[in-house]
Amino acid sequence: MFGTQQRGVNAYAKVGLETGIGSASPHKLIVMLYDGALVAVLSAQVHMKSGNIPEKGKSISKAIQIIDNGLRASLDKEAGGQIAEGLDALYEYMSARLLTANLNNDLTLLEEVQRLLTDLRETWNAIGITPAAIPGADLKRMPSLASA
Repeated sequence: MFGTQQRGVNAYAKVGLETGIGSASPHKLIVMLYDGALVAVLSAQVHMKSGNIPEKGKSISKAIQIIDNGLRASLDKEAGGQIAEGLDALYEYMSARLLTANLNNDLTLLEEVQRLLTDLRETWNAIGITPAAIPGADLKRMPSLASA
């Protein structure tokens, strides 16, 4: 009974995720990548604390995949210039820290990557709600944006 119910929950979650991805803006997709990486790192922390080595390894691998194949792969170094280069180096650093955390069972390294991802996510979110990000926005005529 529980296996069937869990499969249903997983299928529902997958449909919800696919729907969210299909309707998300490029900005929202990056937020979703940050969210996925954060969930994976937090899961790795829980598994590391409980001594569940196989699940810890899976969670860390998932976080590394999201960082390398999602966040790093989405960078446009030509258009992004120094900012994109800096982010690329930071993503590479985070992946290396995650690998070291996995090998050494080092919770402090997972916490470091969690802080970095959280800071980047918050910054990315702030960029997305800034009225200046809307071309031609006139804050005097759009008071809801001025107070956002």
